[in-house]
Amino acid sequence: MALAIRVENLSKQYRLGQIGTGTLSHDLNRFWASIRGKEDPYAQIGAANDRSQKATSDYVWALKDINFEIEQGDAVGIIGRNGAGKSTLLKILSRTTLPTTGSVKMKGRIASLLEVGTGFHPEMTGRENIYQNGAILGMTRHEITRKFDEIVDFSGCEAYIDTPVKRYSSGMYVRLAFAVAAHLESEILIVDEVLAVGDAEFQKKCLGKMNDVAKGEGRTVLFVSHNMGAVKSLCNRGVMLENGILNKFSNIDEVLNTYSKRVEINSVLKLYDEPLKQIEVFEDNKDLIIKVEFNLPEKIDIPNLGFIIKDLYGNPLFGGNAIQYKYNIIHNINQGQVVAKILNHRLINGVYTLSIWFGNKSYDFFNKTDCLNFEVCNFSDVVIPDSTYIGSFRPDVKWTINEII
Repeated sequence: MALAIRVENLSKQYRLGQIGTGTLSHDLNRFWASIRGKEDPYAQIGAANDRSQKATSDYVWALKDINFEIEQGDAVGIIGRNGAGKSTLLKILSRTTLPTTGSVKMKGRIASLLEVGTGFHPEMTGRENIYQNGAILGMTRHEITRKFDEIVDFSGCEAYIDTPVKRYSSGMYVRLAFAVAAHLESEILIVDEVLAVGDAEFQKKCLGKMNDVAKGEGRTVLFVSHNMGAVKSLCNRGVMLENGILNKFSNIDEVLNTYSKRVEINSVLKLYDEPLKQIEVFEDNKDLIIKVEFNLPEKIDIPNLGFIIKDLYGNPLFGGNAIQYKYNIIHNINQGQVVAKILNHRLINGVYTLSIWFGNKSYDFFNKTDCLNFEVCNFSDVVIPDSTYIGSFRPDVKWTINEII
């Protein structure tokens, strides 16, 4: 398979508090060193890109010595915590900024969507922006016209296509921007967090289109997202960045597994009854408690726990998540616990499986299907055969029989 992207010894340095790499004198020193064939005099200066540590230098390496190769047709997920260098890497690959050292070689035309409405002129209409973006990509007017109706239909902005985009809502803006980037015939599509904007239907539509682009059309896709489920469903390769350094480059399952190990999840595979005594066999009319203790590498907003209980044949019986049950919302925490108490569960005798998800709107920190089996038994004095019940639940039904005279 032909290479689409080769990144060699790529580094990007910024000077804190400055726009660009620094003062004119620094730029002149760099230029003078380069024409003499000398090393960049500031190449060894600078702290690692670690936001948890206080800066000890005026310089910081947003990226440091990045190397990888991407084959044509690969869909590559780029993951890492906030500040890891993901967006900086995409800006360099999109050629909107230059690396400090190293090189990037790319084969083919590039369409990028780094933020809402990248490359759009607010005073121009949607129609005019479609043609302008296509021209920037090097496409002829005929090529753009051939794709025009498909772009507009996907975006859902047909009624406003001749309205200046400055009057669009943020949702309309990103719909049209994504439609243009995905449908114009570039060999490489670069997308940064487009799924964070728009409703669930549009997010699903975006994933479907990117999947078509990568697997159906053989184009290369680079996708940055904090949604691990979306990354897993779309991508076959992964890049994990940590503090500006390439931590892992491999198939997507290995990369996601490495990333998930950075998160400590305790007690997630345990079930309890009162008073939080861990057990594996439950009485049929008692409470069932699921507890997740978490310790995350960074603070997150609104941690959420979801679960599904299935019968022995894999049929889902019930489930839900904390948001649905309107629990007390906690903001900006990285350590704590979420407890779900299923009151008087009423399951009949038998063996069941538990599936757990833990995360928030942006992150899937833990997602395990059928991670634990547990048993329900009737310990009461009066044992009623389960064969007399239909389904998996034994609800508390009150019967009344009246004689009518």
